[in-house]
Amino acid sequence: MQGNKLYVGNFSYSTDDSQLEELFSTHGQVQSAKVIGDKGFGFVEMSSSEEAEKAMEALNETEFGGRTLRVNEARPQRERTERRY
Repeated sequence: MQGNKLYVGNFSYSTDDSQLEELFSTHGQVQSAKVIGDKGFGFVEMSSSEEAEKAMEALNETEFGGRTLRVNEARPQRERTERRY
């Protein structure tokens, strides 16, 4: 694993940043945890790539809040082009 940022998907829409941080903190030091709106996904940044990999292996395909989590290494954010209408 190259980075320390994880994509976390398929959790309950009612999940908040602190719940996500608490879940991942059992697997290492969480730098940040951010739920994206009420869309059922977010991002967690761990303090190292080793901790991120450990958390990913431990939590991917596990149940959280009645849903099966998807945890993968986050892809770099694509540069957005400005739209003109």
